[in-house]
Amino acid sequence: MENRLYAEMKQKTTTVTVQVGQYHNLEVIKILDFGLYLAAGVDEILLPTRYIPEGTQIGDILKVFIYRDSEDRLIATTETPLATVDSFACLRVTDTNAYGVFLDLGLEKDLFMPFSEQHKKLSPGRNYLVWVFLDQQTDRIICSARLEKFLKTDLSLLEEDQSVNLLIWEFTELGIKVVIDEQYGGMLYHNEIFESLHVGDRVTGFIKKIREDGKIDVSLRKKGYAEVLDAKQELLVKLKANQGFLPLTDSSSPNDIYELLQMSKKTFKKAVGGLLKEGQLTLSPEGIYFTEPE
Repeated sequence: MENRLYAEMKQKTTTVTVQVGQYHNLEVIKILDFGLYLAAGVDEILLPTRYIPEGTQIGDILKVFIYRDSEDRLIATTETPLATVDSFACLRVTDTNAYGVFLDLGLEKDLFMPFSEQHKKLSPGRNYLVWVFLDQQTDRIICSARLEKFLKTDLSLLEEDQSVNLLIWEFTELGIKVVIDEQYGGMLYHNEIFESLHVGDRVTGFIKKIREDGKIDVSLRKKGYAEVLDAKQELLVKLKANQGFLPLTDSSSPNDIYELLQMSKKTFKKAVGGLLKEGQLTLSPEGIYFTEPE
């Protein structure tokens, strides 16, 4: 059984069409002083010596990432890149030249972004969210900061209040631009932000509103009644973790409330009101106390 499975895998590796910027399982067919060669259909791809796993022999199947070197040759590596082709990634700019900028992809060779794919000047040392793709003219991996070009505009599969995954994209005067479920663009406004976020962070959120102009507003909390239920639970957990007391009152500043609970003052007041009605809180001039309901 094992021999048959091995034979099937070996046949696949010898007939595979190699895609630059992706992983492939390829068979070792030659071992030389400077590296080894892997079979990729009628082609042979070099895996340099420094990437060869110890004990590798002819006939072994290796999982490798394929890219092109500075001389335009196909090269394999067993290193793990920070992104593959057709995906978003948060990458650090390492250098610039007359044609664009270079970003750290986690490999020996940096990733190039031409100036035409920049929406503003990118600064070395800073991280940016980019789309990694294959340049059809050169068959090289490049990237773009003009993410709008790669996002879907058909929003028919989305619904308000839907739970989604958010990828932090860029900070603006209005709030934070985000990528929704790796497919759509959205905006998280300042009054919806209750935690420290950075470019490249991934968080769970909710679609707050789908606008007629095709723009999407998102939130980190469920809206309406569901949001208050979550806030009540968070408030109880925080109270119990602090010996049943929090130094917050109706006159506390929004910043003080955010520092302790990561929620808005409006949501805090609704949660307190609900817990008071349930007999789980008592108020004092110094703050709020947890009370065991009767």
